[in-house]
Amino acid sequence: MEFSEIVKARYATRSFDGRKVDDKLMDQLMEMVRLAPSSVNLQPWRIKVIHDAHTKQALLPHSWNQPQITSCSHLLVFCADTDLEARAKALYSKMKASGIPDEGVAGFAKMVDGLISSMPPEARLPWAQKQVYLAVANALNGAKSLGLDSCPMEGFIPAEYSKVLHLPAHLVPSVVVPVGYAADTPRPKVRFEKKDVFF
Repeated sequence: MEFSEIVKARYATRSFDGRKVDDKLMDQLMEMVRLAPSSVNLQPWRIKVIHDAHTKQALLPHSWNQPQITSCSHLLVFCADTDLEARAKALYSKMKASGIPDEGVAGFAKMVDGLISSMPPEARLPWAQKQVYLAVANALNGAKSLGLDSCPMEGFIPAEYSKVLHLPAHLVPSVVVPVGYAADTPRPKVRFEKKDVFF
C-alpha cells in the first residue's frame, strides 16, 4: 500500500475483534516505531508492549473502561523518558560503537548536553512528550501498512498506569496505542480543507 493510501485508510479503531497479531508482524511494527525521528535523535521514550489479558484488564478501569484496551491484540504504552542525561549517555555510546569519530561525538554531545542543561525541570516532560508523538505517528501509519488497525488514546490515568506497570518515576505514560484487527468500520474522514490548514 502506498503511503498516500495508508494515511487515507488509517482511522481510530474503537473496537477490535480480539484476534492475536502474529509475532513477526509485531516485530515489523516495533522496528518501524524504533526508527522514528526525534529532536537531536535523543529518542526520549520507552514503550511497554502488553499482550496478556490480565494486565490489559487491570488497566481497563484506569482507561475510562474503553473497550479498545481489552479487545486489542497488543497494547503499546508510550512513555516519555525524562532522564535525558541517561538517554544522551547511551546515545553517545551507540554513536561511538557505530564508528563515528570521537571528535564528532564530542561535538554533538556538547550541543546536546547544553540543550539538556538549559532545560528547566518542568520543561523536560512536555519536551519528551512532543518527541513521543513522532514515534506514535510511526506506530499508527506503520500498523496500517501491515494490515493492522490502531487507535491513539490519551483517555487514561497516567499515574495509575505507572502503578499497574511498576514504572520508574522517569518513565511517564503519555499515549496508549491499542493494535489489532478492527471489529468496527471507519466513518468518513473529516478534515479541514487545504485552505484552512496551509497559509
